[in-house]
Amino acid sequence: MMSTIGRIHSLDTFGTVDGPGIRFVLFMQGCALQCQYCHNRDTWDRDKGNAKKVEEILSEVEPYIHYYKSSKGGITITGGEPTLQAPFVKEVFEACKQKWNLHTALDTSGFNDPSRIKDLFDVTDLLLLDIKQMDDDKHKKLTGQSNERILKVIQYASEMNKKMWIRHVLIPGITDDYSDLFELGKFIGKLKNVEKVEILPYHRMGVFKWQQLGYSYPLEGVRTPTDQELKRAIQIVDKGIEENTLSKIT
Repeated sequence: MMSTIGRIHSLDTFGTVDGPGIRFVLFMQGCALQCQYCHNRDTWDRDKGNAKKVEEILSEVEPYIHYYKSSKGGITITGGEPTLQAPFVKEVFEACKQKWNLHTALDTSGFNDPSRIKDLFDVTDLLLLDIKQMDDDKHKKLTGQSNERILKVIQYASEMNKKMWIRHVLIPGITDDYSDLFELGKFIGKLKNVEKVEILPYHRMGVFKWQQLGYSYPLEGVRTPTDQELKRAIQIVDKGIEENTLSKIT
């Protein structure tokens, strides 16, 4: 009988941006990165959140199965960083597949060791991978950690031929350097089975969470990118992709 416990931050029963279709989105508690632009600052502390059993999550999913199945949606587990609780996430995904044959998506930074998450990847249909920054020094400044493990995990997922959506948040003056964007494109171009590449505009919707928690927001004063800046970034990444593949950002 399933008894694994996970620490849960929150859930959304009708998510529409975290994978295809309508989705049940589970936010796990705890993260090893400290991204300066994080809009879920309250998910960082691994000791907070609510302790839940796998069965309790399934009971939250079940009332909405019709909507997930009919829209070709499913369940997405995000965070925080869900791979920090890989055994729990794996059990949830396995149960959702066994009971309802539900599509599974994992929204992760990839900050982990491949050996610790192989079993989780085996039951994951789609990986949503956020590459914060290709330059390692800039990545450390932005997130507090090196990107070495992240890039290795993404390459590992490519070798497993996992379906991937790659995301990159465009922050003016921080993640919009030409060479960094071009290197991002070159890296993506070498990966297998990338279904979508999304360059997402930086937003300030999480600032109030930092303030509520009593923290100073690290990117105070940083603006959102213009449509023209976003278009430029897409073009640069696309050039990098073309170094290794004929696919384009759609």
